[in-house]
Amino acid sequence: MDSLAPSGGGGGNGVVSPTETTTATSSQDPKQNLDETINSIQKSLGLLHQLYLTVSSFNLASQPHLLQRLNNLVLELDNMSKLSEKCNIDVPMEVLNLIDDGKNPDEFTREVLNKCIAKNQITKGKADALKGLRKHLLEELDQSFPDEVETYREIRSASAAVS
Repeated sequence: MDSLAPSGGGGGNGVVSPTETTTATSSQDPKQNLDETINSIQKSLGLLHQLYLTVSSFNLASQPHLLQRLNNLVLELDNMSKLSEKCNIDVPMEVLNLIDDGKNPDEFTREVLNKCIAKNQITKGKADALKGLRKHLLEELDQSFPDEVETYREIRSASAAVS
């Protein structure tokens, strides 16, 4: 837990300021920014748990301690907000909706993967159909125009050799 000191000029309003800051510099890489944001989230969760314990056993004598924990939480939430501005992560709305519905977000990944597989199979089928059509056309053309097809094949093999 950070050591905290009352802010000067506050006049006893219970406002405290941290003596150490954990704000990331703008020159850090995105992975480090994300790690710092995750750490701040975990710290906020710990502070919320401490606040819950303080509130659940609240009495008048513990009011300064409660105010200190509230201020710690506010400062950490502010820090988290500043850190999160440096993280640029796009989360699809479908994932957020699944989480709101109490479902596993991995379902979204599985659905997207299955859709990709289905589209890939459709595209492969179309490509195979075009290859079959090309083969059939060449066979028909070879029967009707054998000289032209031979010239076509020579040109194709020459251009393939160049490539």
